[in-house]
Amino acid sequence: MRKPKRFNLLIVHGDGTRVLRLNFPRWILYGGLTALALAVSTLGAIYGDYISLKRQFSHVAALQQQVVEQQTLIDSFHRRIAEVRSEVSTWRGLHAKIWEPFGPEEGLARKGTGIGGGVPVRAPFPGDRVALSQELDLLSATVNEEGQSLRALERFMVKAGRVLAALPSRWPVRGAVNSEYGRRLSPWTGAPEFHSGIDIASERGTPVKAPAPGTIVFAGAQAEYGNTVILDHGNDIKSLYGHLQKIHVTQGQRVERGQLIALSGNTGKTSGPHLHYEILVKGQVVNPRGYLWD
Repeated sequence: MRKPKRFNLLIVHGDGTRVLRLNFPRWILYGGLTALALAVSTLGAIYGDYISLKRQFSHVAALQQQVVEQQTLIDSFHRRIAEVRSEVSTWRGLHAKIWEPFGPEEGLARKGTGIGGGVPVRAPFPGDRVALSQELDLLSATVNEEGQSLRALERFMVKAGRVLAALPSRWPVRGAVNSEYGRRLSPWTGAPEFHSGIDIASERGTPVKAPAPGTIVFAGAQAEYGNTVILDHGNDIKSLYGHLQKIHVTQGQRVERGQLIALSGNTGKTSGPHLHYEILVKGQVVNPRGYLWD
């Protein structure tokens, strides 16, 4: 039995009346169904690609946000490293100031890693940025070098601490200085003379305290200074206290910093009550101002 070559499409109204009748070849129906199937599959594929692209764009946006955050963090690290290196570079100047009065420590001829006049501060956004790991390595090397300097300074301070503690750095009495060390006009003759210490104003009976630990090497009367005490601090440094009203120590006695040794007065050759204070280094008088820490 032969298949029909044409198809009839009958459109009927709801009340049963015929509305429209379409007659078309079979190949048109097959072609339409095929085109519809292709269109549906194509649209499905396009929609799937759209969903996939949308997800990928969302993922890319998240990655871009992470990159921005990581870049901000890296830049922050670079700035902090630059700040730390700038601070470390100032330590060199501080070390130089501390060591300058004493000279280099014997036996410590070290070759450091630094050259030039300090560590330059890198800009946060240089065109030829060094890798962060290299920055950290350089900072670590600088800190290690400064750490060695600090340990050398610590060793020196341990050695020098006992000497510094023995220096007569405190005022034996507090008061105005009536006459400074050095050349002056004599209060009795008016002629120029050399004053070997400083005269500190103080009322009779003012406590005189040892400015540093030491041993009493003289405690008694002296022609010009009246009642006098001489204190040996070691390292060829002595201090002298003149015109005392009363002496509270004896020769050979060991005293500590801040210990009462006498009361000020106006014994000996003096125009009024005060304390004559001298410092002698290797038997030679020096300006006490160089030892007094205000």
